Amino acid sequence: MAKHRYDNEFKVMIVELLKSDIKTRQISDEYGIEINMINRWRREYESKMGDFLKRRELCIEEPELKALKKELRDVKMERDVLKKAVSIFSKSDN
Repeated sequence: MAKHRYDNEFKVMIVELLKSDIKTRQISDEYGIEINMINRWRREYESKMGDFLKRRELCIEEPELKALKKELRDVKMERDVLKKAVSIFSKSDN
């Protein structure tokens, strides 16, 4: 079975038909598109805010946020180790 590649405008048109309360089954029969594909296009359309071509772009702050989260995790781990060491040494002083 040959794979079809549908352009952005066609996919948007199909999703817009769904939004105008035309049933998925009717669109599937009329255009010869699998229902699963139509539903996937609807999800993609909603997640990409109407543009199938749009790739998720990393915002400028995202790498910095990721690094800060890692640093925080490391600092918390060090703090916990130091707390345990303090409690062990304070017990041996008694």
